Amino acid sequence: MGSFSLWHWIIVFFIVVLVFGTKRLRNMGGDLGSAMRDFKKGLQGDDDAPKLKADPAPETEKASTEAKREKAE
Repeated sequence: MGSFSLWHWIIVFFIVVLVFGTKRLRNMGGDLGSAMRDFKKGLQGDDDAPKLKADPAPETEKASTEAKREKAE
């Protein structure tokens, strides 16, 4: 009596389909699949992505940024 038979699982599946509908179940399956794919991609890391270097801003950009800040105040 501890395990479910095939008929129990068929009845549970039928009730789930009646409650949620096939369209919603299909959407949930697609969302779950894309979430798993994104999770695996996140674990692997983005080795193909270019490495960004922190370049100091040129002096002309610094001066114009500081001038805009002073005008705003």
